[in-house]
Order: sequence, then structure tokens, then C-alpha cells
Amino acid sequence: MIAIGYLAKRIVQGPDWLKAPEVHDIYSVSGCTSGEFMDYIEFWRHNGFWLFDSPGILQALARENNVIMDGLTYFYYEVYEKEFDEERKEWMPFGPAPFPTNVMPPVKKELHGYDVVTFYQ
Repeated sequence: MIAIGYLAKRIVQGPDWLKAPEVHDIYSVSGCTSGEFMDYIEFWRHNGFWLFDSPGILQALARENNVIMDGLTYFYYEVYEKEFDEERKEWMPFGPAPFPTNVMPPVKKELHGYDVVTFYQ
């Protein structure tokens, strides 16, 4: 697994359209169901995976921009080291965009689930 970084997300209830009654909470990395804590890309403090290398970087950016973080949960994300290429129909190596990425893994991790996402560079 590859450490890709941190985000602050709002945990939301499973939407009505999701026909999975056993799913109660959504912890999605994407902004579709659980929006971004702020429009952070323009500040260029994210890493090559478009996340943050540490919670401290994320918190500092929020403070500097007067973003209220109440009700948000900090998540650390890891991904499989390969991605599926639809055109080639095969698994290919996966890595960050070509700018600094130095994710500091947490001392303790707790698995909360899985997400399927797309990543475009």
C-alpha cells in the first residue's frame, strides 16, 4: 500500500439512492457526497496525490483562511500500488504527480473502510 495523505471530511449518512441498508455512514475521499473542507488546491500546499502530507499542514491552511473545522474528521489514506487502466485492460504502476510528496504516516491506524475512486493527472 502507498501512503497518499490526509484530508478533513464530514462523515455523512448513506444516501437514499444507495440500495445498501447496512451502510450507515459515508467516509468518501471524493467531494461528491462529503464536500471538501475548503477549496485548498489554489494554495498549493497539497502533495502529488492532491492530499496533505500531514494533518498539521491541513490545520495550518484552515487556520490561515479562517475555516471552521468543527464536525470534521481527519482521515489518513492509503492506496493499492497499481491502478486499473480501462483502455489497456491491465493493472499499471501508480504514483503521485511530479511535485513534492512526503506523507508522514500516523503512529496508529484504524481501518474504517474502502473507497473506489478515479485519479486524473
